[in-house]
Amino acid sequence: MTSTTLPSRVLSWDEPTGINPRGTLIVLTGRGESPAVYERFGRRLANDAYRVRVIETRLDDLVATRAEVEAQLDGAVAPHVLVGSDAGAAFAAQLAHALDADALVLAGLTVAALTGDELEARTACPAHRARLAETSALGHLADEVPEALRDVRPPAVPTLVIHGAADPVSPPPQLPGAETVTIAGGRHDILNDVTHRTVAATIVLFLERLRHGADIVV
Repeated sequence: MTSTTLPSRVLSWDEPTGINPRGTLIVLTGRGESPAVYERFGRRLANDAYRVRVIETRLDDLVATRAEVEAQLDGAVAPHVLVGSDAGAAFAAQLAHALDADALVLAGLTVAALTGDELEARTACPAHRARLAETSALGHLADEVPEALRDVRPPAVPTLVIHGAADPVSPPPQLPGAETVTIAGGRHDILNDVTHRTVAATIVLFLERLRHGADIVV
């Protein structure tokens, strides 16, 4: 399995050598997050043979971020799944309508600004807290989400919404047609919180059902 730094703020993880890839996940980061905080998530999904590309969501330049997503989708192994966290989830939902994605995973979807302690809101996981401190710009959960992302429409593709029940930034969104999983005790950074193994397994099960054509609500 390889991990490679690519241009334009992208990190990638590939399936183990000798294993056929089972699809491509394009992950859009949340406010203030570096793609590096998704190393654990990327490695775990890559071990299940899903290629993972993590892109920094530039809320001050959504056009450039979209161009990077399009570049990563060009020639990528299908199915193509957009995964977003925080405001990155709102952007992923928007892009799914425009880029012909096969599915969506929306983690900690919100268009709200945080008031309160950011680390407490983000995670109870010591490892993730340390990673955030090393790689990311804390304080940005208090930033307003761009108006262009505030209207999250119901998905037109199979969608998994995964949200922490103890997320102080926002409650689980109500998106008609989406499959919603609420993680007991989970906080805002649900892909990287203490329940990250359960969350990753939930996503893999969703992806496998997608691949095999099982009924997924849309």
